[in-house]
Parts: sequence; C-alpha cells; structure tokens
Amino acid sequence: MQGRRRRELGIQALLAAALLAALWWLLDVTATNMAERGIRSGFGFLLEPAGFAIGESLLPFDSADSAWWALAAGLANTLRVAVPAIVASTLLGTLIGLGRLSPNLLLRGLCTAYVEAMRNVPLLLQLLAWYFVVTDLLPLASEALQFGPHMYLSKSGLALPWPGGESGLFDLPLRGELGIFGGATLTPEFLALLLGLSLYTAAYVAETVRAGILAVPRGQSDAALALGMTRIQLFRLVLLPQALRSIIPPLTNQHLSLTKNASLAVAIGYPDLVSVANTTLNQSGRAAECIALIMAVYLILSLLTAWLSGWIERRSGRWAER
Repeated sequence: MQGRRRRELGIQALLAAALLAALWWLLDVTATNMAERGIRSGFGFLLEPAGFAIGESLLPFDSADSAWWALAAGLANTLRVAVPAIVASTLLGTLIGLGRLSPNLLLRGLCTAYVEAMRNVPLLLQLLAWYFVVTDLLPLASEALQFGPHMYLSKSGLALPWPGGESGLFDLPLRGELGIFGGATLTPEFLALLLGLSLYTAAYVAETVRAGILAVPRGQSDAALALGMTRIQLFRLVLLPQALRSIIPPLTNQHLSLTKNASLAVAIGYPDLVSVANTTLNQSGRAAECIALIMAVYLILSLLTAWLSGWIERRSGRWAER
C-alpha cells in the first residue's frame, strides 16, 4: 500500500515538474521574442502615472496617480457592482426557485417563464437593453421620477440620500429646474450592469435552489406537514438545512460566473477591472503584463470564493446535524 502511495506521489511530482518546465520555456520564448522586436517588458509601468481619468471610481483617483492604483480602482468598481449583484441575485433567485415549486399554477408558470426567458437571452444583449432603458426611456433629470422621499430616477441615474451632509446625518438629493442636486447618484452604467447581472444570474440561482430542494426526500416534507408545521416552518426548519449541502457548491459557481461576467461592463462604458486594464494596456503597450494581472486577480477571487464556499458548506453541515 505504501509502495503504491509513493508511486502516485512520484508521478504527481513528475507531472508538476513537467508543467513548471513547460511554463518556464513558454515565458522564456515570449521574453526572447519581445526583446527581438524591441518590445519592453516587465511590471515597472505600474509605478508610472496612469495618464488617464476614470469616469467613476469608488476609490479617489486622478490621472497623475500610478497605473497600479488605476487597476485597484478598476477592481474596486468590479467588486462594487459584483457584491450587491450577488446578494440581489441570491435573494431573488431563491424566491423564484420556491415559486417554481409552488402549488399555485399561475405563480409557478410566471416563475418558469422568467427562468426560461432570462437563460435563453445572452447576457450582453440584456445589458445593452437595460442600458437603453436607463439612458433613452427615462425622463431628464429635471423631470425625474420620484420613488419615496428624496429618491429620483432619471437619465442621469438614481439619486439617493447619502451620509455626510452638512447636518452630519444625510445629504439629501433635491430636484431643481436644471437637475438633481445633492445626495449620491448611481450612474446609468452602474444601474444597467447591476440589473443585468442580478436578473440574469437569478434565473440560474432559481434552478439551483429548486434542484436542491427537490433532492430532499419527499417523506421529510410529508412528515413535517403531518406534524402541523406551516410551509414557512417546513422550508426554514426541514428543507433548507438539508438542501444547503447540495445548493451551496453550484451556487458558488453562479457567484463566480457573475463576477467574471462583470467584465462585459466595457460594452456599456462602466470602468471595471478589465476596462481599466485595457486602457492601461493601450497607454503602456504592456499587453502580456496587463493580461497576466487580470488573470491573476480573477484567479485569486475564484480561490477566495471557493474557500468561502467550503467554509459555509462545513458550517451548514454542522447546522443540519443539530
């Protein structure tokens, strides 16, 4: 048994060494070809001024700031839209998934129609459609639609109250003859991307939730209802704890896909990581380095998400055993 184990480890070590050797050869050939063509290489450009502005940024950014700070601002913008989209798609997808299991024929049909429609229309087209709705069909800022106190929706985006006003509480947006003043504004690009990612991913989350609940033996539901549990108690105390084990892994994949799909933001002008990296590439001419940085960042995000998923799965397993 130990001899077999040693052979397996030896084979794995040889494969790893061969992979590293192939990677080293590829990097060496690339560096040689770039040098022959007079193409500069290296990551020193990250310390040079970016030389361009970013339309909207969660982090404070100026064209005189370094290129690495520009990429950090792009990453912050990606997370700025990905995190709320993950939350929104998970909540909406869970409700739609439960709706697909409803005994009510109309509700079940509407949820099924939503899932089929969203999954069969490419995400890029949905993003462009939402961007068209926000920028063309909504009224001007001076005629903005009002949703609740001090919330306005127009071609300029969604204006919301924001902490930090002169009173020390909230800076409230106000509608004037020339537009909306004060508060914080979510741009049309951000809104279109957030809506597109959330609604598209919710369809896949719904199918994940539905499949996970259907994986729980039917006898569990029958027994719970026979004991007098309501349907809400049935879902919260019986179905959800058991279904989480089969829901979490594919749900994590949907969250990863959403984060990577955010790279389509370039189509509607939202400055995410990929968009800022493309601009940096054009400014510096360092194509290989910029692409490598994008790949590394998305790899790290994927590994962190996978680790978090495993932790949640282990926690849910202990919860279900209680």
